[in-house]
Amino acid sequence: MALFFTIFFTVYTALNYYVFIRGWQTLHTFPALKPFYVAAFIIVAYGYVFAKVLYKFLHPAVYDLWLAVGAIWFAFLVYFILLLLGLDLIRLAEHFFNFLPKSLHDNYEQTKKITAIVIIALVSLIVFLGNLNKRDITVKTLEFTFPKGDGKLSEINIAAASDLHLSPIDGERLLSRIINKMNSLNPDIILLAGDIVDDKAEVLEQRKIGESFRKLNPKYGIYTINGNHEFINRVEASVKYAEHLGIKVLRDEYVLIDSSFYIIGREDVVMKQFTGKERKSLEQIIQSINANNLSERSSTKSLPKILLDHTPVKLEQAEKNGIDLQFSGHTHHGQIWPANIITNLIYEISWGYKKKSNTHYYVTSGAGTWGPPVRTGSKSEIVNIKIIFRQ
Repeated sequence: MALFFTIFFTVYTALNYYVFIRGWQTLHTFPALKPFYVAAFIIVAYGYVFAKVLYKFLHPAVYDLWLAVGAIWFAFLVYFILLLLGLDLIRLAEHFFNFLPKSLHDNYEQTKKITAIVIIALVSLIVFLGNLNKRDITVKTLEFTFPKGDGKLSEINIAAASDLHLSPIDGERLLSRIINKMNSLNPDIILLAGDIVDDKAEVLEQRKIGESFRKLNPKYGIYTINGNHEFINRVEASVKYAEHLGIKVLRDEYVLIDSSFYIIGREDVVMKQFTGKERKSLEQIIQSINANNLSERSSTKSLPKILLDHTPVKLEQAEKNGIDLQFSGHTHHGQIWPANIITNLIYEISWGYKKKSNTHYYVTSGAGTWGPPVRTGSKSEIVNIKIIFRQ
């Protein structure tokens, strides 16, 4: 994990340096602004990192502001790089083919200023529209029919979501919108596929972020699992935070709902990187269900099984172990274009529905955002899962 962060920080610094140098070049005729530019760039570009490292020494208001500024810079950085690279390619082509109007060369300094203004305005517009887009939380409806077996229920209405990423950046405002959407669905049960938090539990508790969860009162409760960000932000504290809000965290375990179907919750694949311990295999959890049925002489073995597994990898495991529905998140479907192209290459399912044999899969794009409160490559969503149980 240390190696990953070292590589990430090195690449991040190199990308920022590229943008910094291009900005520095436009200040040729404004030398008085250069010291301010250097200081402002460092504060903004490394604001997120500085805030995370120094949070114990910062006033909450300073921490929240620095965190937000640093986070939204990530989105600006992506589009500055894309546009500047595009501009450099045009300049390279111009060097060989000389196709641009002569007037652009005759007044080069003015051309640079106008180009800089256009790029800044365009990137600002993209980020602004991306922020508006992420606020629009859609509801995706899925309908399934599963064998009832010996279960009691004939149907169940589920509200599901993932990747809320609660932090001071959006905080209670985001959660309140999500909770209102969920309540409007009148769910019997709520399932969350991890990454509820995007900050340390003490930071969230100090700001009372999460209290809107108490507005939820589904008949069969609220269940979640640990995603990678629960581990990043100290998993035991993250679990206590969730349980304090009335959310049951399934940690490589299962629960039987009204003798009708199972919910299985797995720890995230990053568990070993943070704890040194392997998560249980799905086969082990299924074996414990079967063993419990045998000891109690129960006939619930054949009941439908819903799996919560944060990161959608090794999907064949669900199919091999007789899972009826796997619900995952993590990918955000890229969140910021063109990252969705990358997630489509990395994951078998970056977003959406797929069926393999008798197992259904749904990978949600998430209800919240990591880092910048911006979505340009996907939509925020919660999922309404309606299941009918038939003989």
